[in-house]
Amino acid sequence: MKRLETRSVVIGDNSFYIRPLPAFKAANISGELATLVLPILTGLAPMLGGVGADKGLLDIDIEDAAPTISNAFTSLSGDKLEEILKLLLIAGQNISVQTADSDKAVILTEDLANEIFCTEVQDMFKLAFEVIRINYNGFFSKLAAQFGPLTEAIKTPAAR
Repeated sequence: MKRLETRSVVIGDNSFYIRPLPAFKAANISGELATLVLPILTGLAPMLGGVGADKGLLDIDIEDAAPTISNAFTSLSGDKLEEILKLLLIAGQNISVQTADSDKAVILTEDLANEIFCTEVQDMFKLAFEVIRINYNGFFSKLAAQFGPLTEAIKTPAAR
């Protein structure tokens, strides 16, 4: 069953185990994510390569994408950003974390997230991107295909 499939991601010194969100919860959150999609796609388009390239949007290395992701998130108001991050990271209780000083994974809660990401906010954005990647893979793959011409336009200087 898809909802039980777990993907592990190491961010910083922590191992995160992410399960997909329920379909209706993911659909609800997608409305909130719409304000992020265009800035992220526009920022990541140059990293994709040309039309027909084998590299897709979700194949981009998270370290390469981190500045673009952070900029997209920080273009929102603080309240909206906090709301979206809570929806992605803790509301669905679909993320467990095993910290470097623990031998057991536990559900990521607001208090635990505050402790883990204190002074490491960039890592919270990376985890949010991984959650987006897992839950909206098909959606972003289809959008990335439509951005092929944009990718070429960004990479090729306009004739003057």
